[in-house]
Amino acid sequence: MSGFFKSSIGRKVAMALSAFFLMFFLLQHFAINILSVFSADLFNEVSHFMGTNWLIQFVMQPILIFGVVFHFVMGFVLEIKNKKAQGIAYARNNGAANSSWMSRNMIWSGVAILAFVVLHFIDFWFPEINTKFIQGDWSGTMQGVEGLRYHEELTHKFHSHIRTIAYVIAFVFLMLHLLHGFTSAFQSMGSTVWRKKTLQNIGKAYSILIPLGFIFIALYHHLKYVLS
Repeated sequence: MSGFFKSSIGRKVAMALSAFFLMFFLLQHFAINILSVFSADLFNEVSHFMGTNWLIQFVMQPILIFGVVFHFVMGFVLEIKNKKAQGIAYARNNGAANSSWMSRNMIWSGVAILAFVVLHFIDFWFPEINTKFIQGDWSGTMQGVEGLRYHEELTHKFHSHIRTIAYVIAFVFLMLHLLHGFTSAFQSMGSTVWRKKTLQNIGKAYSILIPLGFIFIALYHHLKYVLS
């Protein structure tokens, strides 16, 4: 296994597999969050199920955390290895002529997304862990809130202008990251040339629509609060 990660191909395959996993999670996360726009009760019910189901909490959640950490660490490792491999020849090449802006700046969009992940954990994951595992409250309720608390917690975060702007900027960076990362992941897994066009079209649709969907959710709840 250590030999697999020492090889360039092995690292790229591992990076691609973690990317597939995170893209699937992102789609699932969006499918739940968009419910908050249409039905607070349905969003609360689904969120409560996800937040109290033992399989999700004790199996899938640790796997997700590992996947996030692994993807970012592997991304930085690949960036360092690529810089070392290219060496002086890299400096003589015209990067703009040989690759897209997005492919040359994946590390920076990744850093921006990592900063957003930290903010997202502070906003939602850490308080959730504190409530359930430290305070021992799995009821899904909150003092002063009628019914389940999840919709109130979500919408409250978007009352702030600064936080809403930060979320929008983060999802723009995510869009840029995905526009290259989606097709790159399939190519690392050995996608054939004839599939490249189809994958590019699917990748563009996914990479644009999902981040735009999250931006819509943030702006919807923010404007609903501001205009109310």
